[in-house]
Amino acid sequence: MRTLIQVEFDTATANRLMTDGTMPKALEGVMATLKPEAAYFAPTAGRRCAYLFADLPAESSLVPYLEPLWELNAEVTITPCMNADDLAKGLRTLNGS
Repeated sequence: MRTLIQVEFDTATANRLMTDGTMPKALEGVMATLKPEAAYFAPTAGRRCAYLFADLPAESSLVPYLEPLWELNAEVTITPCMNADDLAKGLRTLNGS
């Protein structure tokens, strides 16, 4: 299941975790585990934010993949999403093709 995982980090917590080295190590682990198709990092509403596009094998995989982010006091939003090929395939089913 292709999924957009939006991660917003609490600023005070993130500042502390950046200083002590916890955040970079945790993010490296999350990236190695998720192997996202794409990853973008940007400020959102003044907070550090990551947008990770990953193909998850099953809904149950959310627990081990995302637990390290929750341990960083991050707010995580999960949205199913698709690429252009997925959209085209879905549209073809509407037309009975």
